[in-house]
Amino acid sequence: MQKRKLGNYGLEVSEIGLGCMSLSYGYGPASNEAEAIKLIQKAYELGVTFFDTAESYAQGVNEALVGKALKSKRDKVVLATKFGFKNGTSKLGLDSHPERIRAVAERSLKLLQTDVIDLFYQHRVDPNVPVEEVAGTVKDLIAEGKVKYFGMSEAGVEDIRKAHAVQPLTALQSEYSMWWRAPEKEIFPTLEELGIGFVPFSPLGRGFLTGTIDEHTTFYSTDFRNVVPRFSEENRRRNQTLVKAISKIAIQKNTTNAQIALAWALAQKPYISPIPGTTQIPHLEENISAKSVKLSTADLQAIEKVLSSVTVHGARYPKRLQKK
Repeated sequence: MQKRKLGNYGLEVSEIGLGCMSLSYGYGPASNEAEAIKLIQKAYELGVTFFDTAESYAQGVNEALVGKALKSKRDKVVLATKFGFKNGTSKLGLDSHPERIRAVAERSLKLLQTDVIDLFYQHRVDPNVPVEEVAGTVKDLIAEGKVKYFGMSEAGVEDIRKAHAVQPLTALQSEYSMWWRAPEKEIFPTLEELGIGFVPFSPLGRGFLTGTIDEHTTFYSTDFRNVVPRFSEENRRRNQTLVKAISKIAIQKNTTNAQIALAWALAQKPYISPIPGTTQIPHLEENISAKSVKLSTADLQAIEKVLSSVTVHGARYPKRLQKK
């Protein structure tokens, strides 16, 4: 596994990381703890050194899982976690007040079984707390040795600039994939100007780009995709056009849809480190093998031609979660 630098401040991570959320939250029943630990440790064995979690993933359960799995390898991995929701629950709304940030940091340190958080993200921008105040609080935590690097998630250009002026950002984490390319327009130029790395979550389109989901797929009752417009039965049917296009490319390259999607993301910028999540070791192995899929300039141009001709149907979040 090759390494990549996130930002200009010294943080180096595996080119493909592991998003750990789905092991505890968001996509149905939580994985059995022993199996989840086995998967995380398998990721490490395969070269992954970048692990992503958050306070809001089952209110700390996911952080505890990650901490337990990686305790013996702590000095060899980068642990990223997030703050920003009331009582660690996204349904309760946002809370990035300084006292809350500090409380989350202290709890995360204990759950992750570490004395320092490598990368501490604001999970979502809180309109009730100036980002300068948020950045200042994290700056203090860095000075105290409790945090190494500051990040934001799903932040816009204006907020990135304001925060960065107080405490330099090392990474921005946002959704990015073949079917959600909005960051390319304004975010990427800003990150390059300021020297900030980019960590795409859902690089496989919440599983849709793998070709394993169609209009007949039934999701578990607690699966977040049940309320996502892009995953309505009708939109899953309409969006098969994109999946079929990716499948055609995958066949030509003798690889899989997932590997094409990840190889494409890696090829976009040298400061990108995607964090696909999974609960299955075979899928983990498949995802990590994407590092060996090389896309030539001609390949990327062909893919671009295909993507630019396809319309993606449906919003990526339900209305109550969409940005105003």
